[in-house]
Amino acid sequence: MATNSDGDVTASIRDLTHDGRGVADLDGRRVFVVGALPGEQVLIRPRRRRRRWADAELVNVIVPSAQRVEAGCEYFGRCGGCAVQHMDYRAQIRFKQDVVAEAFERIAGLAPEQWLEPVAGPQWNYRRRARLGVKYVTGKQRVLVGFRERAAPYVTDMTSCPVLARPMDRALGELAAVIADSSLRSQLPQIEVAMGDERGALVLRVLAAPTPADEALFQAFGEGHGLDIYLQTGGPGTIEALGGAKPALTYKLEEFGLTFEFAPTDFVQINAAINARIVSEVLAFARAGSCGRVLDLFCGLGNFSLPLAKHAQAVLGVEGEAGLVARAARNAELNGIANAKFVTADLAAGGWGFLAEPWDLVVLDPPRTGAEAVVTQIATRIETLGPQRVAYVSCHPATLARDAQILAASGYRLTAARVFDMFPQTYHVETMALFERGA
Repeated sequence: MATNSDGDVTASIRDLTHDGRGVADLDGRRVFVVGALPGEQVLIRPRRRRRRWADAELVNVIVPSAQRVEAGCEYFGRCGGCAVQHMDYRAQIRFKQDVVAEAFERIAGLAPEQWLEPVAGPQWNYRRRARLGVKYVTGKQRVLVGFRERAAPYVTDMTSCPVLARPMDRALGELAAVIADSSLRSQLPQIEVAMGDERGALVLRVLAAPTPADEALFQAFGEGHGLDIYLQTGGPGTIEALGGAKPALTYKLEEFGLTFEFAPTDFVQINAAINARIVSEVLAFARAGSCGRVLDLFCGLGNFSLPLAKHAQAVLGVEGEAGLVARAARNAELNGIANAKFVTADLAAGGWGFLAEPWDLVVLDPPRTGAEAVVTQIATRIETLGPQRVAYVSCHPATLARDAQILAASGYRLTAARVFDMFPQTYHVETMALFERGA
């Protein structure tokens, strides 16, 4: 490595971290470089130094990787919403599968018996849920609306975002101008975006009451973009639609003839096309064996429960949030499904009666924290009431690997795994892991 008069260092990038940072070696330390790719020779400027590692700024790419492409967004590099736009899309998917495989090996000492082909979807305009920051900059007399900056707590100065679903992808600048014209310009720190198949919604977190003129501004913006506007003055129970009650947002799973209603702050999978593929894959796994009785844990709105119910004798969906359970039951009713029931339970606690019943298939779709308590209980019952098969859908490779180790130690085989690119241009990855009992 060579150092110039400014203290910049020439380095070779040998690897990527799980969050997409380049890795180089410098004086016995690992050096993490945002924006660098494996195989590149780069000029870096070391910043924070620790005994075993350091952070560095990418000054210049001297020899680029064949995987390097021009980022599709003018704000890439400053905005923290995306991390790997500079990487060829096929390379992004390979990188994500490598992250999952490395987690299985490092944490669990496992490898799937079969890696199924990764599934890709739309690279842009896929993101139907987002939380945007809002900031009134007094010195500029402007409002900013966007994601937080990558390396700072500030809101990115942006007017568009190509990963957001339409029409929000090109509406950020206009929305910022509307807020700037309101009396709430310094009293509105956050916006939740939720897009259904037909309409979308914005939930404005407000710290003061809007004036009638403010309400007229927001409603005009919503009507012009097919968006319902909601105001939130405190906790989730304070959300109210501007201008009176609005119909629920909806999305469809066309393959199964299902329509789901959801509220603007409900969890739904960010990428509609990839969600439909995952549901289809889980159903294929269910139908490949006996799916008489199915337990769907972390069931949310019934995203898996209702398609499963079309092929199973009975489905029980379990979710920790009572509001989602109520909407799952409502979705079953709307779709004429009578063999799916839903209950509320804390799935991090243990001691659940439903695990004392026999199930043919268990489906898990937990948050990033995983399903450790659940898989531990399943593992203790494998000889008596343990299900024959488990389908685990995960958004966090490390917790998936941890839970896979628990299942494997009790006698389950990790028969297959598949990566789904739910979050293109980011380092986040969705994985489906399939487990079966015995040989």
